[in-house]
Amino acid sequence: MTTTATDVAEILHYINGAPSAGTGTGTQPVYNPATGEITGQLRLASDEDLAQAVAVAKAASETWGEVSIAKRSKILFRFQQLLTEHTDELARIVTSEHGKVLSDAAGEISRGIEVVEYACGISQSLKGEYSDQVSTGIDVFSFRQPLGVVAGITPFNFPVMVPLWMAPVAIATGNAFILKPSERDPSASLLIAELFKQAGLPDGVFQVLHGGKETVDGLLTHPDVDGISFVGSTPIAKYVHETASKHGKRVQALGGAKNHAVVMPDADMDLAADHINAAAFGSAGQRCMAISVAVAVGDAADALVDKLADHARKVNVSNGLDEKADMGPVITPASKSRLQKIVGEAEQAGAALVIDGRDLVVKDHENGFFVGPTILDKVSREMSAYTEEIFGPVLVVLRVDSLEEAIEVVNANPYGNGTAIFTSSGAHARTYTRRIQVGMVGVNVPLPVPVAWHSFGGWKDSLFGEHHIYGPDGVRFYTRGKAITQRWPEPAKGTAATFNFPSN
Repeated sequence: MTTTATDVAEILHYINGAPSAGTGTGTQPVYNPATGEITGQLRLASDEDLAQAVAVAKAASETWGEVSIAKRSKILFRFQQLLTEHTDELARIVTSEHGKVLSDAAGEISRGIEVVEYACGISQSLKGEYSDQVSTGIDVFSFRQPLGVVAGITPFNFPVMVPLWMAPVAIATGNAFILKPSERDPSASLLIAELFKQAGLPDGVFQVLHGGKETVDGLLTHPDVDGISFVGSTPIAKYVHETASKHGKRVQALGGAKNHAVVMPDADMDLAADHINAAAFGSAGQRCMAISVAVAVGDAADALVDKLADHARKVNVSNGLDEKADMGPVITPASKSRLQKIVGEAEQAGAALVIDGRDLVVKDHENGFFVGPTILDKVSREMSAYTEEIFGPVLVVLRVDSLEEAIEVVNANPYGNGTAIFTSSGAHARTYTRRIQVGMVGVNVPLPVPVAWHSFGGWKDSLFGEHHIYGPDGVRFYTRGKAITQRWPEPAKGTAATFNFPSN
């Protein structure tokens, strides 16, 4: 990044190992959501910039894919160390552009580092198989090779973690990676690029290209891009999957969510309320794994709502740089307006507004994009507060009579990203985890994000494509399997060919 005469940072691309202004003339402002101030001007890529980045990546992939696994791992170990050393700096960048509190930003970086650590041990994941003497004098073995050039299109809500869910695994398996981060909080991606460079990654193996829909479409359709990883809303995920697939690319596209936490009457209500509160309002609810629906079963309802309200009233909403803050602003004024509209519609439709955070004003941050914790009780499944992915600090409560009804509610929802059940009954937990049609399930755990050596991904409208992200599925996504059948006959004992289909 460089600074202009007006002290507004010019945010550049990162192409072929160095920051680049590119040839594009378009720019877009970047805001600090806590103050409402413009802090940067983002350079948007031209068609020429995209073509250059892909050409550089293609050339880099041809040499990087031949680098030994040991050397790739050594670079990733160094990258992991640099990320750890620069966590505070990265966290401040994230907070200044996203708004989440510093501790949450540091937590996102930590979860991203877990995937880097997994990628450091890529040799274990790339081991092939060998079958000796499948036929007389014939052996068969298999291994996996990189796709070539892959691109990651990532959302605003995790500007460090989600790129780190993609790039380290792609790079460890021998690919060149182009990151197209969100235009709303792009600066962290440039520090990531610099840290890759310092770690010894060859130029062109990791690049950053900024842009909007035209840049996305360019990556989805470019003949030299072999794979696309995407995280974002369901409509865009579906578009990305359909468009890139039509152009012959491998695609993993993770979409939206409406995550339910089912609370049984036998649950520890203090634990359930505490954890649902954090899962609903942490990061201002701007997480694809946020709990946005509490499903209260039977007698759990009144006690749960009372405790949720009590916890919500204690949430300290402020500038994320304030060490005492629990929650920061939402990302844009449009997000704030949309949240206010949805909450108003629910109240008019008969929902009980338990906590109303729509008009929250933070002292000395009157122009910030703040919405306080909001709880809507007695919500019906027809209300927009339930049918839409709100992506903000709004928790809706549905009341049901039984576990059976709770399961029906969750399974009827078009999303299937994450869910949780709070209960002290092993039988209830086992029934729920087996019957629920959701990709990631927590038992007394509100954010069931798998650790790095498993894989992350939902079902139904939360995932398009067969591969989940990171972990074993990430390795499979960024590589192609190859099987070799070989014979090394001794010259004097060569076997005559036959026109029959070969057998053992």
